[in-house]
Amino acid sequence: MPCFRYTALGAHVLLQQARLFWRSALSGFRAAPRAAAAADAVLDSGSLWLVVGLGNPGAKYERTRHNVGFLAIDALAAAEGISVANQQLRALVGRGTVAGTPVLLVKPQTFMNSSGEAVVPLLKYYKVPPSRCLVLYDDLDIDVAALRLRQKGGHGGHNGMRSIITCLGGSQDFPRLRIGIGRPQGNRQVVDHVLTTFDKHESDDVEVSIQQTIDIVRSVLSIGVEKAVSLSGAAGGVAKQAARPKPDKTQVT
Repeated sequence: MPCFRYTALGAHVLLQQARLFWRSALSGFRAAPRAAAAADAVLDSGSLWLVVGLGNPGAKYERTRHNVGFLAIDALAAAEGISVANQQLRALVGRGTVAGTPVLLVKPQTFMNSSGEAVVPLLKYYKVPPSRCLVLYDDLDIDVAALRLRQKGGHGGHNGMRSIITCLGGSQDFPRLRIGIGRPQGNRQVVDHVLTTFDKHESDDVEVSIQQTIDIVRSVLSIGVEKAVSLSGAAGGVAKQAARPKPDKTQVT
């Protein structure tokens, strides 16, 4: 009889241990989706920003003037420890925080002229208003490495920005940081100019400009666009307009 009671007690203990094991296992299975949902909830919250760099995908365009927006995103991602390697919809994206604000860093993979087809679906997916989408892109009309932050505005002949505005139904109410690449010299056409690389002297200036871009992005996210625009202007962040000998109607790809 003692032996029988001991065996029954042992069986009871084993049964309890088994119950605890499966309860723990099931709890773990349930926790994983909850953790993923929590991460998505952060991205879906009212504080999420999209920071978008415009450019063309592919190694042949990697260091060209037209891809300075991509270069800025890469530098920002490296500075903040964010990997921009996940494919979502039609863009490479990276999730993280900048200046304490949740962000989605975005590099459209549609080629420049169709940038809006990558950017706007992401805005809709995450329910982010255009006012919290900061676009970084190249600008012919300001000197190389000059920066100009604006709360809203037109496309200025830039086809990537034109595409975003078109896909937003004509709305221009989103912030943008223009990074100067200068106008072509001599007889070089605009379409050729934007696909050239910076020379050594220009590259040094652009590297400094990209570091300043990181600071401006942090300012936008921490104090808001309006105050960041004021600070950027007060700090002399805007250089003189690049020389424009005559209007150029060339469509930039």
